[in-house]
Amino acid sequence: MQKPSLPEGTRDFGPEQVRKRTYIFDTIRSVFVKFGFQPLETPAVENLSTLTGKYGDEGDKLLFKILNNGDFLKDANEEALSGRDSARLTASIAKRGLRYDLTVPFARYVVMNRGTLSFPFKRYQIQPVWRADRPQRGRYREFYQCDADVIGSESLLYEAELTQIYDEAFARLGMPVVIKINNRKILFGIAEAAGIPDRFMDMTVAIDKLDKIGVEGVRKELSERGIAGEAVSTIEKILTAQNLEALRPIFAGSPTGQQGVDELGRVFHLLGKTTLQNEVRFDITLARGLSYYTGCIFEVAAKNYQMGSIGGGGRYADLTGVFGVPGLSGVGISFGADRIYDVMEGLGLFPETLAESVQILLASFDEPSFEYAFQCVSGLRKAGVAAELYPEPGKLKKQFEYAAKRNVSYVAIVGENEMQTGTLMVKNQKSGEQEAMTVEQIVSMLV
Repeated sequence: MQKPSLPEGTRDFGPEQVRKRTYIFDTIRSVFVKFGFQPLETPAVENLSTLTGKYGDEGDKLLFKILNNGDFLKDANEEALSGRDSARLTASIAKRGLRYDLTVPFARYVVMNRGTLSFPFKRYQIQPVWRADRPQRGRYREFYQCDADVIGSESLLYEAELTQIYDEAFARLGMPVVIKINNRKILFGIAEAAGIPDRFMDMTVAIDKLDKIGVEGVRKELSERGIAGEAVSTIEKILTAQNLEALRPIFAGSPTGQQGVDELGRVFHLLGKTTLQNEVRFDITLARGLSYYTGCIFEVAAKNYQMGSIGGGGRYADLTGVFGVPGLSGVGISFGADRIYDVMEGLGLFPETLAESVQILLASFDEPSFEYAFQCVSGLRKAGVAAELYPEPGKLKKQFEYAAKRNVSYVAIVGENEMQTGTLMVKNQKSGEQEAMTVEQIVSMLV
């Protein structure tokens, strides 16, 4: 007999975990709605032509491809097949793939529906994505993203608002975070100052790994990517800048770098007009490797807990251009729900009440009291109480043990006396106190 198993990098979620995850989703969703974002859902499967070329070479390698229906080898590229050239072979045997993120499908949706949308279009999306990454702590092959994007405006107001969304959502979850902001134009300014504007992507991919491999690791990777030692030294020196104004003289010969400083300055100026509950800071080392970012970029890290980024995003000047509609600028952020869950679990931040799926359990002695209890539980449910009736009358010990395992706070005992008086004997599982109560009194206590 085959032993059941899960694909590597995926997980089952039991009832308690689902309740906690729903708490995260509902909290984030409520903030999205408060800021005027509208809901959107797109298919799990997209055409590979939609996905490829949007995430850089490293991102393309992590796409899950889906074999064509039926005899997928019928139209296979024979030369690629015999030469074991998987890159060329894929085009002939797989036309679809699982979505890598929610941003590119969003851009595809905007292009296909642009005639019916009002711009700026603000949407939020909470759905799973898939990446063929190496599974490790805090990194899964199937995971949820909670995205908010605005498309059709270049206003830096939205960078400030998205920062506020991060701030309020994590404050509601009770999780202290640091929200880091940078600008890809500043990174391009670094490349220009180092004399390597043509190696911009190589530089950003290496810098993006700074928190994982350290300064020595970045220096080594830059060298391995063919960037000269003098340029590497210049890059390292610039990365030590602590504030925006220190970059102006460095970017004297880089209009793009100067523009990046101006844009970030505007965002921080707007944020200075409000009160934030979490730390927001400029981080020049923040790069974010995705190739479609062109302006401000964001990343969120939890305080007091060791975990990779739990949120990120940025401005993209022309993501819809690859689908034939140029000129639609957008900006968006994403919450890493799975990592947020792990942090909240690790820090004990979930409300205790989430463990209680049922407010009260009704227990009965015999068939007549069982039937009376069924009437009572129906009345409780109709009044909005989450109530359950144990399916078999009889020994109370077994019924109380079930209630304990389900974390039910109250057990209502129904016997001959309760049937005569029209009450239920309600026991508080935590305090041990008991009291005879009517259905109406129970409703008043629990609703």
